[in-house]
Amino acid sequence: MTAAYEVNFDGLVGPTHNYAGLSYGNLASKKWEGTTSNPRGAALEGLRKMKRLADLGIRQAVLPPPLRPDVNALRRLGFHGTEAQVLADAQRADPRLLAACCSASAMWTANAATMSPSADTADQRVHFTPANLVSHLHRRLETPTTAAILKSIFNDDAFHHHPALPATAQLSDEGAANHLRLTSSHGEKGLEIFVYGRSSFRNSNDTPAVYPARQTLEASAAIARLHQLDPLATMLVQQNPVAIDHGVFHNDVIAVANENVLLYHELAFSKTPDVIAEIRRRFSEICRGELVTIQATAEELPLSDAVRSYVFNSQLVTLPDATISLIAPADCLQHPSAKRFIDRIIAEDNPIRSVHYVDIRQSMQNGGGPACLRLRVVLTDSQLAKMNQSVVLTDSLYERLVVWVQRHYREELKSADLADPALLRESSRALDELSEILHLSAVSGRG
Repeated sequence: MTAAYEVNFDGLVGPTHNYAGLSYGNLASKKWEGTTSNPRGAALEGLRKMKRLADLGIRQAVLPPPLRPDVNALRRLGFHGTEAQVLADAQRADPRLLAACCSASAMWTANAATMSPSADTADQRVHFTPANLVSHLHRRLETPTTAAILKSIFNDDAFHHHPALPATAQLSDEGAANHLRLTSSHGEKGLEIFVYGRSSFRNSNDTPAVYPARQTLEASAAIARLHQLDPLATMLVQQNPVAIDHGVFHNDVIAVANENVLLYHELAFSKTPDVIAEIRRRFSEICRGELVTIQATAEELPLSDAVRSYVFNSQLVTLPDATISLIAPADCLQHPSAKRFIDRIIAEDNPIRSVHYVDIRQSMQNGGGPACLRLRVVLTDSQLAKMNQSVVLTDSLYERLVVWVQRHYREELKSADLADPALLRESSRALDELSEILHLSAVSGRG
């Protein structure tokens, strides 16, 4: 067996963290639209979560944010003049467009890319495909920077970087937020499950009626091919449209997996019993171990409670003692059904032996829980040694980043502040310094 480890890459919250309500179908994003945000508080919450996992013995790393406001994007959209003029004109002409070019949504790095570890790929390299995120403009703007940062961190022949899929609605790709991997251990071959919301070319009545399905079957299938995955160890599974209409805009709001454990809601997938039966069969054949499935019923945990608490957007992580821990949002403590479900999990005989609650309120109010904030990357010892070590969270890096946030971030940010030229200057200076801290040329102030 090859030794391998899961490294959690959490997105650093950017200086323009705000509540613009840009994500249709994300109920929390809509609820808090227009309220005052706290970028400094959000960034420090995220760092504390990273530190909590590192202290538990989890390998933890950071991904930097892109520069926002994105003045270059605004120029491509027809605004001219100095940066101050561009921002002011955009605010007058279309505040929502300006908000999209100011979004700090790259903090939710579960959407950054899909990765497949070398144990699963035919060429035995780690594969990355940055998500095209075409469903929303504010997310689509992230893709070029994401691709550049991943190439800068994983700059070796051991890593295979694919370009994002063509930016069309038919190939809409939301990244690892719709990707599950099950395995007997991180270093062994796994079963990769791609969860899609709709098909672009196949007629079906099994579609949501209220909110759009973002991930397409065709995008998921393309990534599986690009990553050279074994077709027998790959599943394409449809998300339940009922769940999407309840605010489950990504699969990671309704299901989470780690090694041989799958935690899910009974309404997570179309024809959930059949899906789980097929997952069991494939796991037995591919991974040759015992699959542990833990289901929440709709009676035990109504979909509305699952979405409000983000209980399934928890992280499942393997601790150094080989037990699994649930990293859950503190908001679960405020929802009795979610808390009872977690208590049941911990009390039962299964690999999940502990729960750690993390307070990431600023992120939760914009619709992102613990799992949204991280991209999971499985690496062997050799591959781990070949990545940029400057992004690995240590005690010293944590302290340095805390000071960096306190020096550069505002405590309050309102919608009107997005057109403030000073905010752009502050963000640019912050990212210039961050590029030096992380030794990443892909992070820059104005480039």
